[in-house]
Amino acid sequence: MTQEIILANAQIILADEVITGSLKMQGGMITDIGQGATVPNGAIDCGGDFVSPGMIELHTDNLERHISPRPKVDWPHRAAIVAHDRELAGTGITTVFDAIRVGSIVSNQGRRYGKYARQMADEILQMRDTGALKISHHIHLRAEICSETLVEELDEFGETDRIGIVSLMDHTPGQRQFSDVEKYVDYICGKHGMDRAALPDYIDFLYGLQARLGAKHEVAAVAAANRYGATLASHDDTTAEQVAASHAYGITLAEFPTTVEAAHACHEAGIATIMGAPNLVRGGSHSGNVAAKALADLDRLSILSSDYVPAALLLGAVQVSQIWGDWAKGMGTVTSQPAHHVHLDDRGVLAIGKRADVLRFGLVNDLPIVQSVWAAGRLVA
Repeated sequence: MTQEIILANAQIILADEVITGSLKMQGGMITDIGQGATVPNGAIDCGGDFVSPGMIELHTDNLERHISPRPKVDWPHRAAIVAHDRELAGTGITTVFDAIRVGSIVSNQGRRYGKYARQMADEILQMRDTGALKISHHIHLRAEICSETLVEELDEFGETDRIGIVSLMDHTPGQRQFSDVEKYVDYICGKHGMDRAALPDYIDFLYGLQARLGAKHEVAAVAAANRYGATLASHDDTTAEQVAASHAYGITLAEFPTTVEAAHACHEAGIATIMGAPNLVRGGSHSGNVAAKALADLDRLSILSSDYVPAALLLGAVQVSQIWGDWAKGMGTVTSQPAHHVHLDDRGVLAIGKRADVLRFGLVNDLPIVQSVWAAGRLVA
C-alpha cells in the first residue's frame, strides 16, 4: 500500500467554493475531502493555509531562458530541461505545456535563426519517459507564420508525439503584438542585440516573407494541429476581424489578445482568452498592449499564463482572485480552466478520483508563499 497523505485544517479551494477542511491523497489520487478544522493523528496541519489544485501552465518561454541564458550561449539541453522542471515545481506548477518554436529563417544574413523544435521535443519526451522530471510535461508548438521553414518543420511531428497545443504566431512588425513598429525595433534590438541601422532592410524582408508565405503557413499549421489532435490557439489577436478568422479555423484559445475589442470578440465567439500573469502583476503590458487587469475588470480573462516569469502564475492568480472577490473562480484561471480547454479531464480540480496534483500555499501581506507541492501524489517541492 502506498502512503496516505492527509492535509488538514486548510482552506480547500474547490471548483466553486472554498471550505475549511482536509484532503487525503493515496496512490497518486485524491481519495477523500472532508469539512472541519480537525487535525487527525498523522495528518499535516496546514494552519489555515490554502490548498488548491496544482497549477497548469499552457504557454511559457521559461525553457528558452534555460537553454540560452545569454545571447549565443547554448546550454546543455538535458540540464536545462531539469532546471526548468524544478523551477516550475517550486512555483506550484504541476503540468506544463513547453512552448517550442517551429518555423525558422535560414536565408537572411542579418537575422537568422535555425530549426530546433524536433530535437528539443525529443529531449523533453526522453527525459519525461525516463522519469527524470518531477512534473507533467506536454508539448506546445508555436508555429511562426512569418518564417521560411514552417511546413517542413511541422511535417517532422505526428500524432504519436502527443502535441497538446499548436498556436499560430505572426510576429511581422506593424500588426498584432507589434502594431507599433518602434516597439518591435526596441524589442528586437534589446533582446537580440540587432543593429538599428540594419532594421529597415530586415523589416522589409519580413514583409515580403509574410506576403509570400503567410497564408500558406496558416493553412499548414491548422492542418497540422488537426493531424496531431492538438488544441488550436491564436496569438496576439488585435481586431474583431482577426478573431473571426481564428474562429473560422477552429481556434478555441486566444493567447494574449492585445485589445479590448479582440477580447470582447473572443468572448462572443466562445474563444477562451489567455493573458500573461506578468502583465497583471506589473500593472500593464511591456509591449504597450491592453492590460490584463482591464480584461479582468471586464470579466474577459479566462486563463493566466506565467509567460516569461514562472513565479508570476500564482501571484497573478491570487491577484485576480482578489479583484473578483472569488477565490474559486480566480484560482480556476490557473487550474480548472486551462485543464478544460486542453482536455485534461483528470486534473485541475480537487475532487475524489482526480489526480493528486496539489498545491499548499500561504499569504504574507497578500504575497503567496508556496509551502508544498505534490504531483500525482509525490512531493516535488
